Amino acid sequence: MGISTILLVEDEEYIRESLKEILEMNGYRVTTANNGESGIEAASKSTFDILITDLRLPGTDGIGVIRSVKAASPDTACIVLTGYASVETAVEAMRVGAFTYLKKPLNKDELLVTLERAIEFHTLKEENSKLKDEIKKNCTTAILGTSGVIQDIRDLIDKIADTDSTVLILGESGTGKELVARALHYGSTRSKKPFVPINCGAIPEDLLESELFGYEKGAFTGAIATKIGRFEAADQGTIFLDEIGDMSPGLQVKILRVLQEKEFERVGGRSTIKVDVRVVAATNQDLEKAVEEKKFRNDLYYRLNVIPVHLPPLRDRKEDIPILIDHFIEKMAKRKKKTVKGVSAEAMRSLEAFDWPGNIRELENLIERLVVLKEEGSLINPRDLPEKIRLSTSSASLSQLSLPAEGFDFNEAVDNYERELIVSALQRVNGIKKKAAEYLGLNRTTLIEKMKRKGLLDQYDSPESSEAAEIAGS
Repeated sequence: MGISTILLVEDEEYIRESLKEILEMNGYRVTTANNGESGIEAASKSTFDILITDLRLPGTDGIGVIRSVKAASPDTACIVLTGYASVETAVEAMRVGAFTYLKKPLNKDELLVTLERAIEFHTLKEENSKLKDEIKKNCTTAILGTSGVIQDIRDLIDKIADTDSTVLILGESGTGKELVARALHYGSTRSKKPFVPINCGAIPEDLLESELFGYEKGAFTGAIATKIGRFEAADQGTIFLDEIGDMSPGLQVKILRVLQEKEFERVGGRSTIKVDVRVVAATNQDLEKAVEEKKFRNDLYYRLNVIPVHLPPLRDRKEDIPILIDHFIEKMAKRKKKTVKGVSAEAMRSLEAFDWPGNIRELENLIERLVVLKEEGSLINPRDLPEKIRLSTSSASLSQLSLPAEGFDFNEAVDNYERELIVSALQRVNGIKKKAAEYLGLNRTTLIEKMKRKGLLDQYDSPESSEAAEIAGS
C-alpha cells in the first residue's frame, strides 16, 4: 500500500500546523484547510484516505464536511476532533458516517493509534467495494451470450431490477439462478444493502424456520443467545429463497405472511418484527404442477410469480457456449495466474455438441479443470476433453442422419461413413497420415490398410503428404 493521504480541516492555525507536522513525520501525506468550505473544495479535487475535521468550524461545521466528503468518497474514514465532546455530538458524527472522534487536547499516541485503525478500516472498505464490483461483474455470467433468449432475459432484468416486485426464477440446476438474483439486486436501489441468499432445500426442515426468522434466547435447547434470521439480516436489501419448491407447507404459510404483511416473529418470540425486504425466489421444479398436486400453496405461488424469469438450459442456447468458454478461460487464467491460448476448433465443436446436463455450472467446472491441467501458453485440444464430450461430436452427427424410407445396405453405409471419417481427418491435418491416425485413435499401419481398401492411398500420396513431409510435420 502507498502513502496514506489525509485531509485535515482545522480553523485554529497552531493546532492545524502542529498536527500537520506530526502526521508528516509519521509518513502521512497531509492537505490542510482552515474552514469547512475550503475542506469541501479540497475533497472535490482529490480523494483522501482519511478526513480529520474539527467539529466546530466557521461556516460549514464538521458534520457538514463529513456529509460532503462521504457523498463523494464513501470509503474515506472520518475522524472528528472536538473540545465539546458529548454523547449527542458523538452520535450525530457517527450517524453521518464518522469512524470515531477524539477529544481536545489531543494525545499524540492516541491520535496515531486511531489513525492506524482508520487506515485499516479504509483499506477494508476499499477491498469490500472491489469485492462487490467483482461480484456484480460475475453476476453477468448467467446472462452472457448473443442468443435471442438471453438478450430477452437481459432486457427483462433491466426493466425489473429497480423495482420491488417479487421475482420467481425458473430453471434447471446450474443455469445461473442465483447469479440472476444478484444481478437484480445490484441493479436496484437496494444494491448498497445486504443480498442474503438461502438454499431452502439444503437445510433440514426443523432448522429452516430459525434460519429464516431467527430465534430468541431460550427458545429451544442450545439457544443460549438471541439470533437474527435471514429476513432480518436482509432488511432494506434482497433475500434470495433458492429451491423454494422444497419448502414444507407450514413454512410456506409463514413466507406468505412476510410477503403480504412485511412482518414476522422470531422462533420463541412474541414481538412482531417489521422488515422491508425484496423477495427473489427460485426453483428447478414445476410449481404449477406442484400446486395442482397440493404440494405447494397456490396463494404463495401467485405471490411469488409476479414476474417470472425463465432460464433456458445450456443445450437450448448452444450458440452462447463459445462466449461462455472464453469468459471462463479468462476468469480462471486470471485466478490461477496462468495463460491458456484458448480452445481449438475441433475441441470447440465437441463442446458445442455436448448437451451439458449440469448446464453453466458443469461447463465452468470443466474449464477450470482444463486451465489447471494445461501447460502454460498451450491450446485446449480434443484429447484434453473427457471421453463423453469427445464422443458428442460423432453422436451429434449420427443423430442428424436421415434414413431412407425404403431401407438401405447397412455394410455399405458403414463403409461410406468410415471413408468420410478418414477423409475428414486427413483434410484436417493436411494429409499427414501419422497425424490422421493419431486423431482417429488408430495406429498408422491400420489407417494405411483402410485407405488402401477404400482407394484413398494414391489420393493422399502427393509430395506434400510423403513420408518426408510426415516426418517433418510430426
